[in-house]
Amino acid sequence: MSRDNDVHAGVIMMAFVMGAIAGAAAALLTAPSSGPDTRRVLNEKAHEGRERAGDAARKSSDFVKRQRDQLSTAIDRGREAYQRARESDPVDAEDEG
Repeated sequence: MSRDNDVHAGVIMMAFVMGAIAGAAAALLTAPSSGPDTRRVLNEKAHEGRERAGDAARKSSDFVKRQRDQLSTAIDRGREAYQRARESDPVDAEDEG
């Protein structure tokens, strides 16, 4: 359940960032400045946006990897605990014998 919330939070954050970029682009396009100045600013903002998107993608990839590793570790520990419990359960030993 928590994983679903994390995914939804990531989608919402990405939508917010994309909206901010679109809003900034619209503001620059309607601003009273010369064409070359506007193109330069748009190029700079686009470059910054690509860098931020790359950073966000790397962070989300790292987050998913950490969560996967933690889940794998938890499953392994659960299996080990189950095996120890089965081996030490006297009821199971009597049923098998």
